[in-house]
Amino acid sequence: MDNNLSNLLDTLGLIPTDKLQPLSGGDIAAVYALMTRQGQVVIKHDNPARLLGEAEGLRTLKGAGTSLVIPEVLGESMGWLVIESLDTKPANTQSSIALGEELRELHGVIGDAHGWHQDNACGRTPQPNAPLSDGRAFQRERRLLPLSQACYQKGLLDEALRSRVEHQAGQLETWLPDSPASLIHGDLWAGNVLTTTRGPALIDPSVYRHYPDVDVAMLTLFGSPGTPFFDAYWDGNKPIDWPRREALFQLYPLLNHLLMFGSGYRSAVERCVAVLEAFEE
Repeated sequence: MDNNLSNLLDTLGLIPTDKLQPLSGGDIAAVYALMTRQGQVVIKHDNPARLLGEAEGLRTLKGAGTSLVIPEVLGESMGWLVIESLDTKPANTQSSIALGEELRELHGVIGDAHGWHQDNACGRTPQPNAPLSDGRAFQRERRLLPLSQACYQKGLLDEALRSRVEHQAGQLETWLPDSPASLIHGDLWAGNVLTTTRGPALIDPSVYRHYPDVDVAMLTLFGSPGTPFFDAYWDGNKPIDWPRREALFQLYPLLNHLLMFGSGYRSAVERCVAVLEAFEE
């Protein structure tokens, strides 16, 4: 076992009784389960700065006081993060309803500005979070434009598609109302939602404050949490322009996937831009 991890476990008073057991889902960081005399824990190994950001995000979500289950951060040091292990179970209609209600509760935690007091990361991608008072400007200046530029510089976007993305970024004030800045998970794809014996749980956050649509659109990017979730989340107040909002807030994670994983995501970016363009006609 790595000396830095051994020292961290010793500091935490955790005595291993087995070897590290790899877990699925570690596309960016290595993720393990470890049985100790004090019970099972989950351990992540990654870039220290990214893990510090994740630890802060978990503590922030836990400190928000919602009904969502957030694993406790036990400790972090030298590129290792130790967190509470959660007992999972299969999802069902009731858990989907609970997730909708509790995510709405999280999004009801409002801050003063869009952004965060420090930058963090979404996957391996540095995520600039310098606060802005207008959410549309934040989406443009901190999300869409930096990612379109990064993809263009790597040859993953040609000039034409880059221009189309940046045109959409420049149009936000014409249709998207400004909104209070909600506390959001920030990387809420289906793999970061667990159904546990204590209720819905969120893991691997990239926390900041922005439109709550960020989380909801991410949940539908690679699947869908289903009608019971949406009925509970919207609670009769679904935005009438949701298809347009969904496409807008899926554009950033798709650009991020293009940047991280390559040209296989270019067509998805183009389809997303085409959806937004259709609303201009």
